[in-house]
Formats: sequence, C-alpha cells, structure tokens
Amino acid sequence: MSAWLSDETTLRTGTDPRQGVDIFTLLRERAGDRAAQVTASGAAWLAGASAYPRSTLSRWEASPGSPGVLPCGSSFDIVNVPALFGRRMLERLWAEGPGSGPVATHRGRMLLFASPGTAQRLPSLLAWEEWGTGSGDGTREQQGALPPVLCHGTGDAVTVPPLAGAAGAGGPRWVVAPDTRNPWLPGPDVLLWACVRVGRSAAPSTTGYSIFPPADPGANVYDVTRRR
Repeated sequence: MSAWLSDETTLRTGTDPRQGVDIFTLLRERAGDRAAQVTASGAAWLAGASAYPRSTLSRWEASPGSPGVLPCGSSFDIVNVPALFGRRMLERLWAEGPGSGPVATHRGRMLLFASPGTAQRLPSLLAWEEWGTGSGDGTREQQGALPPVLCHGTGDAVTVPPLAGAAGAGGPRWVVAPDTRNPWLPGPDVLLWACVRVGRSAAPSTTGYSIFPPADPGANVYDVTRRR
C-alpha cells in the first residue's frame, strides 16, 4: 500500500472548528493498520464516485466515524460474496494473481471493488462456467455448494465503511482501504479466475465440484481385474 500522501486537492476543506473536522488532516494523522486505513487520496477517490464530491466530504467531516452510501457504476462496481469465500478469493488474488482493489466487509459479506462494467459482464461469464447451477435433470447436486455472486453496478448503491474510526459490531469495515486517487480495480476476467480457483480448490472436501459426472448408484459395477 502506498505511504500517506500529502494532498493539496481542491476538495480539501478548511480547519475552522466551526466547520467540523478536517477529514484529510484526520486521515493523515491516524496511524495503525495501513492496509485497512483510508488515506487522504483514497477519500478523494471515494468522494468522486458521488454526484457531489464536496457535499459528500462535508458529510464525512461532520461524521467521520459513520458509514456512507455511494453509487456504483461510475468509479467502481461491487462484487458481493460471502465473507469466507471472499477471504479465499483475496488469498488467491494476492498469492497467485495481480492483487485486489479496495475491499470491505458488511453483514457477513465481502465487497470487492471492481472496474466499472464488471457487474454487467461477470454474471454472464459465471453462467458460462455453470456457476452454482445444477444440470437440467437435477442430478448434479451443486445447488448451494458454490455461493451466489452478487454484482452491483449502474443504478445500485452500496454502504461503505467509515473513513475514520471503527464501525460497531457487524458494521462495515475496510479490509483493503483505498489509498490512492487512481486505484487499480480488477475486471470481470480476474474475478472470474479467482472464483473458479477457489471453487476448484474447495471441491474435494466441501463442494464436490468436479468435471466428471456423479456416479449412478443404480449402475452395475464389475471387477474387471478378475477377468481372464
């Protein structure tokens, strides 16, 4: 993650105590877990997702420890998965792939920030991979084994964690916080790769995910090793 950056952006507000907390100063002064801490540049990027960045920053200044709501589709899309599955996706993305963009958790779900357009493209790619679906005759018992992947794009809005301070129990929090004005965001191909890798790695013990059809319990089985 990048170091704390000085930010002389025009979005910066004054330090007059009557106007609340200077959010950029507050973010620079906070120490701790850098990966889960929003920087001044990251705050500016988040605010840019809204139609009125200055008003958004003003609200954050008034309540820096409160979650916010931002629209999807312009600066980012969101891929929403169960927390455990999302953690495994992150492990794959960082250990074997290109890494991730900002990531947050909320109500037992993990929200992966993705490039705009991902919400439109990823579902069709997952459908091509027959993600979480059974066969037409219902013999493939994969329903519920692979979790549904929810995608939020244009027309949707998501709750984002507070910029400063920790949310209450069960509230949204940052796992990988935005720390730059131009964060790299994974696209649908990268997230498809991560989903498939995690699904296949979990197959032997939990999901039964296999390229082979299930065995027919009513079939006759012969021991061919005893044939002469």
